[in-house]
Amino acid sequence: MVFLVVNFSKNCSLAISVAAAASALICGAANAQASKESEIVRAAGADTLVEQVQMQPNTVVQNVTSVSQLSDVKPTDWAFTALQSLVERYGCIAGYPDRTFRGKQATTRFEFAAGLNACLDKINEIISAGLSDKVGKEDLATLQKLQEEFAAELATLRGRVDALDAKTAKLEAQQFSPTTKLVGEATFNLAAGGSSNVVFQNRGRLQLVSSFTGKDVLFTRLTFGNIGTGFTGVLGTTQGRFTYDGQAGNTVLLDRLHYVFSPIDNVRVTAMASLAGHHFYADTFNSGLEAGGGATGSLTRFAERNPIYRFGLGGQGIGLTYQASPSIDLTAGYIARGGNDVATGLFGGSYSGLAQLVVKPSKDFRFGISYLRGYDPAAGNRFNLGGTGTNLANFTPDSGLPNAALNSAISSDSYGFQALYDLSPSFSLRGWVGYTKAQLLNLGSADILNYALVLAFPDLGSKGSLGALIVGAEPYLTSLNVPGNPDFRRDVPISIEAQYKYAVSRNISITPGLIVVFNRNQNSDIGNALIGVLRTTYTF
Repeated sequence: MVFLVVNFSKNCSLAISVAAAASALICGAANAQASKESEIVRAAGADTLVEQVQMQPNTVVQNVTSVSQLSDVKPTDWAFTALQSLVERYGCIAGYPDRTFRGKQATTRFEFAAGLNACLDKINEIISAGLSDKVGKEDLATLQKLQEEFAAELATLRGRVDALDAKTAKLEAQQFSPTTKLVGEATFNLAAGGSSNVVFQNRGRLQLVSSFTGKDVLFTRLTFGNIGTGFTGVLGTTQGRFTYDGQAGNTVLLDRLHYVFSPIDNVRVTAMASLAGHHFYADTFNSGLEAGGGATGSLTRFAERNPIYRFGLGGQGIGLTYQASPSIDLTAGYIARGGNDVATGLFGGSYSGLAQLVVKPSKDFRFGISYLRGYDPAAGNRFNLGGTGTNLANFTPDSGLPNAALNSAISSDSYGFQALYDLSPSFSLRGWVGYTKAQLLNLGSADILNYALVLAFPDLGSKGSLGALIVGAEPYLTSLNVPGNPDFRRDVPISIEAQYKYAVSRNISITPGLIVVFNRNQNSDIGNALIGVLRTTYTF
């Protein structure tokens, strides 16, 4: 705080007022300047990218018309009369958004100068309005001395404002220009499972996030890696398969090409030209663990989301989300796995359609009801749940099912219920149930079930970290009604995943985890499987 050596008589209240109020006044000017800079950045479209391209809004102070509006200023405070005088006589006091004054906060000469400038501008307004008799001669003399003392600081502040005005005018003239941001992810995966050796694997992603209007986003992603299908070959099942596997030989693949835009208010459209998936546009109620197949969320595919969202994964499609009200969202989408093939197109081959209702009774609790309709003209390996579940649930050739069942065209109706409840900032409860009724055309029917309970602990140990425990049953076949009534094992395949993602920094995380699979492929005679993982993820 800087005090001036000035002789004051009955106008000492004005000097005290300026000194006492400098902190809040300058915060008003400084934050207004910061707010203007933020608006400049937003005008360039920097905060309109749906993912990765976000900025924190600046805090803007608010003018007050009565000293009583400042919650931390009391009539017993030594500067109360001075503050009251400035507010009632000149109206040049500003407070923080929470209606505090923070009079004990230290200030600099620049901050004091900004507060002085606010009072000078207000008095100039009074004089210009022909109300000069409202300003005492002693006040004017005091302000003149203060103005002379802080001439350099006032000139600097006015120069900054002029520069910001010039930048703002330029940006308003140019409006929005196309913007592209490169984001990336690299993963080192040290793991062992079943009777396999310890392996050291990698997976990487490079993604261009572009905007053309400031209200749209184009995602163009390249993926490479050598994890393949993880321990599927060793364990003989897709249970326990990693979320971030799939690429082998470190070949580079353009796996995602999506365009997201809003044609009208409250409507978001996601056009997927490559790697279509329902989870890209629909809420899956598992924030922090849902990472779109990335290596910053759960370790396994099953722990990422309800497997029914994986029906039809791949190919081409479109998704729409309509915010009917602040508490209700409606979502619908369609995916054709061979939508680029002239032999099948969008409507002549395998497809999957989703409809979902999301209800948000409060900011901490939301739930959704989902329905998916799927069709595979020739099943074999094509009817699958995106790398989750038992061989029986996926109708794979090694499931032991009759050939008639494996080769039958299949239509399916899937129903899901998902919910998320943040009991506190550090504890979140989630879960889901998924049921699929599959019709083996001209042959019979089958029932498939899955469910899970998720305990998540955001910011556990440090900001950005996440602990999680996921317990449930991956998709498994519960009944099969086909000629001959073939027998199959019905042991419930329980999966448990415990992981802790430790945020070393904003861009580096280390995730040790343990995955236990009981009753592999619904068969307790096969035994259980244990997978240990140490994942290191770098993001930029």
